[in-house]
Amino acid sequence: MVVETHVAEPGLTSDQAAQLLAEFGPNQLVPAAERHGSLHLLWHSVRDPMVLLLVVAAVVYLTTGDIADAAVTGVALIPIAAVGFVLERRSQQALDRLRALTAPSATVLRDGEYRQVPAAGIVPGDVVSVREGDVVVADARLIEAANVVADESALTGESMPVEKSVDQDSGILAGTTLVAGRGVALVTSTGGHTEYGRIGRLVAEVKQPPTPLERLVRRFTSRLLLVALVFCLFVALVELARGRGLAAALIAAVSLAIAAVPEEFPMVYTLYLALGAWRLARRNALVRRLAGVEGLGAASVICSDKTGTLTSGRPAIAAVVPLADEPVEHGELELLEAALLAADPKPFDPLDIAIAERARELGIEVAPRKIVRDYGFDPKARYMSHVWSSDGVFEVAAKGALEGILERSHAHAPARAKAEAVNARLADQGMRVLAVAHGRLSRLGHGRHDDEEHLRFRGLVAFADPLRPGVREAVAECRAAGIRVIMITGDHPATARALAVALEIPEAEVVATGADLEGAPERIAETVRKASVFARIRPEQKYALVGELKRQHGIVAMTGDGINDAPALREADIGVAMGRRGTEVAREAATLVLLDDNFATIVAAVREGRRIFANLRTAFGYLVAFHVPLLLVAFVVPLLGAPLLLLPVHLVLLELFIHPAVSLVFEESPGAPDLMRRPPRPASEFLLPRQALLRGVAEGVLLSAAVIGLYVGRLASGEGEGEARATAFVTLLVGQMLLLLIERTRPRLLWRGAADLGRASRVVIGGAIILILLALYLPPLAEVLKLQPLTPLEWGIALGAASAATLWAEVVKLIGHATPSRAPATAPRPHG
Repeated sequence: MVVETHVAEPGLTSDQAAQLLAEFGPNQLVPAAERHGSLHLLWHSVRDPMVLLLVVAAVVYLTTGDIADAAVTGVALIPIAAVGFVLERRSQQALDRLRALTAPSATVLRDGEYRQVPAAGIVPGDVVSVREGDVVVADARLIEAANVVADESALTGESMPVEKSVDQDSGILAGTTLVAGRGVALVTSTGGHTEYGRIGRLVAEVKQPPTPLERLVRRFTSRLLLVALVFCLFVALVELARGRGLAAALIAAVSLAIAAVPEEFPMVYTLYLALGAWRLARRNALVRRLAGVEGLGAASVICSDKTGTLTSGRPAIAAVVPLADEPVEHGELELLEAALLAADPKPFDPLDIAIAERARELGIEVAPRKIVRDYGFDPKARYMSHVWSSDGVFEVAAKGALEGILERSHAHAPARAKAEAVNARLADQGMRVLAVAHGRLSRLGHGRHDDEEHLRFRGLVAFADPLRPGVREAVAECRAAGIRVIMITGDHPATARALAVALEIPEAEVVATGADLEGAPERIAETVRKASVFARIRPEQKYALVGELKRQHGIVAMTGDGINDAPALREADIGVAMGRRGTEVAREAATLVLLDDNFATIVAAVREGRRIFANLRTAFGYLVAFHVPLLLVAFVVPLLGAPLLLLPVHLVLLELFIHPAVSLVFEESPGAPDLMRRPPRPASEFLLPRQALLRGVAEGVLLSAAVIGLYVGRLASGEGEGEARATAFVTLLVGQMLLLLIERTRPRLLWRGAADLGRASRVVIGGAIILILLALYLPPLAEVLKLQPLTPLEWGIALGAASAATLWAEVVKLIGHATPSRAPATAPRPHG
């Protein structure tokens, strides 16, 4: 083993380390996401428009001496603030748990002895010990090195490991992994001053754009708010013109504003996404941004890494091909033994692990031999070798790329040609291939060149990285859903093509390389249109691929795990990071973190996103029918000169409790059977189809007419305000429950679909009945809501009015069932 050393460093004392930590700060390679305290989260919640309106109402009640209504209105603020606070706090806690699971540590020389220290406590001047398999936690200069080879692909994008020595200026870099050797290094930079930290800081500064549904919800609610402001001003002026006074005018305007503010729409949207995120967490997908759940549902392109995502990431030996000049009886066993001698005795590399496992199965051992010389990975010839000794007998074994092994084992032209042909055939089958050489020495040479002079070519060992279970079915599901799947890998094009064919990716035979993503924009655009398999791709080329796919009007989901993948993950509509092998930068840049690194989990998220959007669309259609009566009642009743029917406390109860709770009935729907056989929806598609919007408005207007007519009519007949309000309020709630059943059972008729309602539907309907009874017959609650108990006759009037205003929709359903349906549309043609 070749060991290079410089002058020994004494390391730091604990006191020195503490002083440096105070000076340079913790060694956080990625800027910690801004963490807000409880007061900040609470303040963020109380800035909600609904909260501000309730504050105005409470102040008006106080100024008029109505202490009871002011207190009730103030209490109503608590649940509104609590909902936002709890959701924000839960999101922070989930991310904290992920960081804790992935927090690295390092072996550091402190107070004269080596100890394990959390990576955040590393400071410049620390002496750290590193060995094969370690992730480097800070930029450092090697002061002792024994065949150190680093994988810098996560940082630089360069797929080839880099050999390191003590006389190199570059040293070892934070975020990279040692794939061979061991060493001691002096830390030179930590945290944001490292190359890793610099990239992480730039990525953290990039703001992720809103998802398609976020934009739709904002557009929808902003339009309603604009209309509401005009109506509020009008009602306030009418009340003032009638001489009702400023306080009455303000309460009427505030009531209309509360009725008009579509508070339940974003609340229901958040609840649906939160429930979807909870379901995905149980399927090994951690959602970092709730909107990402729905965003995946709109994806038209999924760009996926190959190794570890489409495949298991744990290669196994698939073929052992002896090709020695002189065939022997047990050629395969001898070839495997030579491969085991060439592998690392304590394997970290997946291929070495696969060799060791197969050797163990066959009873092949290296004992009693011991390594006397360990020659690390040669990055140019791409091979490594070991020299072993046993009872004075020396052996040398090497494995690596075919070209390098053939060159060092002095293979003749015929043997070379045969080996190259077999190698090409195995690569075309999607396998990774290692060449193996072995030889015996009479004595140790003067160095690597002398020892390897005795190598003789023995054959090839091929490895297959099997597909993950369920991946082929997941790709087929994407194809049926019109989602284009693009496979990205750093492997040889032949290996990529073979796997793509096995996955039945359309146009799998068309394989582009990283070079095809460079050059003229027209050439890049044409390549991206035609190819669905990209080989020899560097991380920075993923960014160009995402950009071009978005220019071609795709909603793009992109997977990644390296530091250099972070820009592409940010650029994608939905960035998907690997939880097991992903870097912290990649996870911070992503929308979704796969805890199992599995492509099938992405497709499950797509399915969940589509289900959420379909159910949300139904819920929003129902909320329109639910919201229209609130708006019309708050607008029309003051114009008719009647006392307010719905006071702020009623509106808070309806919008913040009843509406969201009732809307959860639609969330339990599993979705249509053909959900994953429909093409992706356009990103610009409005949240509600025109037909559903008009139906919701019509249902709401008719129910409004029944409620307002009943209220004004009862007042005109001399009935008290409490009795008239109670009759109208019951009519409104019963009408809403009937509309719920009508929409939940659509397209079936109500009496046919009611038997199949889920648990949530039964709970909500039962809860609504209990709420109505409590509101009427529990004196403290009835007093707060200003309601009076109903007589049997009044109950009959309310139920009859609610039924007449809503059950006409069943007649429309019946007519629709009687009308012959058109032939079904042709199945969507898959993308790509």
